[in-house]
Amino acid sequence: MDDPLTTPVAVVGGGPVGLMLALLLDRQGVPCVVLNTQAGVPDQPRGSTHNARTMEHYRTLGLAERIRELGLPAGHSAGISFFTRYNAHELALLPWPGSGEVLRRRMAADRTDPSPEPMHRANQMYVERLLLDHARTRPRITLCYGWTVTALRESAEHVDVVAERDGARRLFRAAFVAGCDGGHSLVRRHLGIRYEGEGTLDQDILGRRSTAAHLRVPTLYRDFLRDRGAWSNWVVNADLALNLIALNGVDEFFLLTSSVDPDTATDAELVRLVQRAAGEPLPVEVLSHRPWTAGAALVAESFGTGRIRLAGDAAHLFTPNGGFGMNTGVDDAANLAWKLAAAVRGWAGPDLLDTYGVERRPIALRNTSAARTLGQGLGAVDRPAWLEADSAAGEAARTKTGAELAEYGMRTLDTLGVQLGARYDGSPIVAGDGSGPVPDSFAAYTPSAVPGGRAPHLWLDDRRTAGSSLFDRFGPGFTLLRLGPRPPRTERIEAAAGARGVPLRTLTLDDPLAREVYGRDLVLIRPDQHVAWRADREPGDPGALLAQVTGWPCETAARPSPATARGRW
Repeated sequence: MDDPLTTPVAVVGGGPVGLMLALLLDRQGVPCVVLNTQAGVPDQPRGSTHNARTMEHYRTLGLAERIRELGLPAGHSAGISFFTRYNAHELALLPWPGSGEVLRRRMAADRTDPSPEPMHRANQMYVERLLLDHARTRPRITLCYGWTVTALRESAEHVDVVAERDGARRLFRAAFVAGCDGGHSLVRRHLGIRYEGEGTLDQDILGRRSTAAHLRVPTLYRDFLRDRGAWSNWVVNADLALNLIALNGVDEFFLLTSSVDPDTATDAELVRLVQRAAGEPLPVEVLSHRPWTAGAALVAESFGTGRIRLAGDAAHLFTPNGGFGMNTGVDDAANLAWKLAAAVRGWAGPDLLDTYGVERRPIALRNTSAARTLGQGLGAVDRPAWLEADSAAGEAARTKTGAELAEYGMRTLDTLGVQLGARYDGSPIVAGDGSGPVPDSFAAYTPSAVPGGRAPHLWLDDRRTAGSSLFDRFGPGFTLLRLGPRPPRTERIEAAAGARGVPLRTLTLDDPLAREVYGRDLVLIRPDQHVAWRADREPGDPGALLAQVTGWPCETAARPSPATARGRW
């Protein structure tokens, strides 16, 4: 092997989580190398839900509007439909605003609208391509696609990453490694970390081993769905269950089904299955298909140690219900990126990286449990043999089953509490202020500036201009909000941050609504937009506060200067 290529961070796995981690590190000014076994992004569909929190992270990178241009046409429903067959009985139709309506509502929303970036439907294969193309424009990101990581060797000073491509071997020497390499993660196996939790659901609808396929069905809208077409189009009866998820709003769909054997399924069998779901012959072209396992709720027993951390599917596996999996991984990346940057740049305390698992593992447990609960709810829906019968019994069954499906469907759509409500209460780097607990709800999100939670959102001015959201004013480091008509002076905390090398931006807002929403005159916002501390005056010992929120033990009296700690990285 040639001399090693040195890098502050090696990201193993170039899927959406790995790419987002690389881009967020780049925003922090930290170079990295991304190693990915495949030569490019997958051309097969996967998840399509980018929740509000993920869209906020895209906004931070300046990508949200470009991503909103991907996926379904602006007027296409982002909701869910249920039929006995596409040519037969409608069981439930759950409209949900498409991207065009979302943007119109955003323009008219209250200033305290919970998020600047509502959920968006665009398949992962389109978004990954955009993320990769954007990463190629960032000189701090070195992309090594087509290179398979085969070994890791960790020492006290660095991690050696061995990768191979076409018989060639290459050594990368990194200060830190992030394992974003999926459910079969080599990085997780290297650490000897196991998943804990529950495997696939034992049910024939989004449970067991299933089949995922990319299809072209050119007449489905024209001859069957017509104005009832949704993002997710289910057929549910006693004979089969399948979902055709709209990809382009015209003729391409993502099929998910447990109604065929994923190990033996042929193109012809999948064509026949879709025709059975339609209730009559129609043209179907199978572009690709693969086995896929649904229903898991697995979380790694640890999110890493030493110089190595796990994120995304390497740290947690989800049932697809609710679309929580990739989104939880992107939020992992937001939490991990600033902590890795702090370690590389020399202002992290010795405990900071360990708080990544302390904070994110409970969220993974929370979110995998929410998704599994949704999956169990779908599996419990009654599908009697007479569901399709043209009889009083059939009509009664359809009414009952339709109501159950509508309840399930609305729970998968109405998940703002899961999307925005993640909190890090009790984290050692959160300075609590004695406030009572903030409610955690599946559907409802309660904005709160109590330290530990995501900072409340606020529109500041014209939503068509850059910087119109309060989130747009937060810096890549910490942001200190000075609120109210006579905010306290902050020279001491600014000086303490400078002495410790902690990046800090001070933002003064003489805005009564901002003061009301945040409840204090001073609020310290972390780089991942979570509240670290708040009070009505500067702390008595600003250095001690900054030590706590950057992972230094309370008893630590001194620390290396940033220049010394940064070393050669």
